[in-house]
This record gives sequence, C-alpha cells and structure tokens, in this order.
Amino acid sequence: MSDFRGFGPKALDFFKALKFHQSKDWFQDNRSLYQSEVLDPMIALLDDLTERFGKRRIPLRADGKRSIFRIHRDVRFAKDKSPYKTHAGAVMTRSGGKNENGLLYIHIDPEGCFVVAGFYTPASPELPRVRQAIASNQRGFRRVLTLLDKGGLELSASSRLQRVPRGFEELKDGPLDEIIRLKSFMTEERIAARAIKSPKLAETIVDFAGRALPLLRFGWKALD
Repeated sequence: MSDFRGFGPKALDFFKALKFHQSKDWFQDNRSLYQSEVLDPMIALLDDLTERFGKRRIPLRADGKRSIFRIHRDVRFAKDKSPYKTHAGAVMTRSGGKNENGLLYIHIDPEGCFVVAGFYTPASPELPRVRQAIASNQRGFRRVLTLLDKGGLELSASSRLQRVPRGFEELKDGPLDEIIRLKSFMTEERIAARAIKSPKLAETIVDFAGRALPLLRFGWKALD
C-alpha cells in the first residue's frame, strides 16, 4: 500500500492564493508548496487507489504523474489568459491512459472537491453505441439506475440535447427520454474539504467507485 496520508493542510489555500496571483514568479516561488501539498499526495493517492482497485477487481488504474492534469492552462484560444488552473485533477481508466472512455476523475478545488465516474462526452461512434445499448437493453439500463440509486447516486443531467437524437425516436416521451438525450453518462459525489486531508480519502473513493461500477460496466460492454 502507498504512503498516502491525505492532501497537505495548505493544499486548498495554495489554490486560493494562486487564483489571486496568477503569475509565473509567484508560482515559481511557491512550486515546492504545490509539490508537497498537492502533487506528491495526488501521486500517492493514485498509487494507493490502483492497488486497492486491483484487490477489489475494479478495472481502473493510474499511470503515476502522467494521470494528473497539468496545472498550466492552454490559453491559445481562450479569452481568459490566466496561466494556471486553480484546482488539481487526475483521471483513472482501464489502461491508465487519460484519453479513454470509462473513467474515474478526482477533482481537488477550494470551490468544491468531488469524484466522478462514467463516460464524459464520448465522441462518435462511442456515444451512439452507448445510446444503442440503452435502447436495446432498456431493462438492463434501468437496473443500472436502480443500483446507482441504492448507492445514493444518480446520473448527472448537466449536458443534454433538446430533442431525442435521430434513430431513437421510439424513446420519445418514455421513461428513458431524458437519458437518451444525455451527452455524457456520469455520476458524481461531493467530497468535504476536510476529508481530502485524511488518509481515509482513498477508502471514500474506493467506496464510490464500487457504487458507480454498474454504470461503468454497462458502458464498457457497449463500447467493447
């Protein structure tokens, strides 16, 4: 098991200060704080989770630091030219690579920490495959929704088409009308700020992943 002991007590304060300063000089002066309070704990957490998931036969893993998103923003086409993100994010997938559908995402942010699992904006042909799996196995997907509900989870409805997509008109006005219009199939759980400082955060995320696993399995089967 890794030596994850929680994120540093100054992790969220670091991001609050970074939001105010947003300068290369300030970041360089405080890089060691970012390393010790945020980056090193995140690497340890991902290593810990990879080991725990393996024991639980949850097919999610990380690839060390490569699974953590860069703190530098891509400002090439952005109106906001702030050079740094004010949060930390990392992703776990079956292969450990970032660019794979069916993921668990960890978000550490002074404005709200959370963990998400599922299929985020899958591109064609992946999205039609998931929708077709739902349409052809409605009973199975309703079972997924029931299991999520029993685990205190639900599908996020943050991004949805205004109309039922072409080819799925038979689901219009039915119990899966709103679901078939989703652009992502994700479930999310908030994490209290104090909880990220505890070694028990790893247990919390493993528990969430177990409750979200029916959604991941359904989507993986559709895509495979």
